[in-house]
Amino acid sequence: MKIYDITQELFGCVVFPGDPKPEKQAVLRIEEGAVCNLTKVSLCAHNGTHIDEPWHFCRDGKTVEQISLEKFIGKCYVAEAAGELMAEDAEKLLRKAKKADPESARRLLIKGAAYISAGAAKVFAEAGIWLFGNESQTVGPEDAPAEVHRILLGAEVVLLEGIRLGEVPEGVYLLNAAPINLGGCDGAPCRAVLMEL
Repeated sequence: MKIYDITQELFGCVVFPGDPKPEKQAVLRIEEGAVCNLTKVSLCAHNGTHIDEPWHFCRDGKTVEQISLEKFIGKCYVAEAAGELMAEDAEKLLRKAKKADPESARRLLIKGAAYISAGAAKVFAEAGIWLFGNESQTVGPEDAPAEVHRILLGAEVVLLEGIRLGEVPEGVYLLNAAPINLGGCDGAPCRAVLMEL
């Protein structure tokens, strides 16, 4: 079985404008006489490859520990796209995923430099998908991401942002993108992988 690691390395990751950068600091080092190596890590919940939870943009939205792991683990569909996806593009993508494997249409990943419009977000929300992911650090336009986030997160569609799909052909895969269990947080880093079926 082929496994694709679709996760950015955290300390070399792309950082969304205005977000804090991840940092690491040596606390203990064996070479300096310590019994072990120990590293302190400081990061934003939205650094690198990460999950956005509803509370990120919705006042009464759920936080990381309140979302079922079922949303992050299961069949998904990877499709290639570029630019802004409109409502019609979202409808075509859903049809394509359902034709390939109806279960995979619950979790959609977009390969390429693409983001979605509010119209596309509404299509996905109304379709009841569980997870939407893309390669950018935000699923909506970088200069105005709020509306798209509110539509999707308001419908409890979790977002998988900052993935890397360069080596992954279009098709159906098994996804594991379980977030770190950061109780009470609006998002969390994850180690996202795809497995060929």
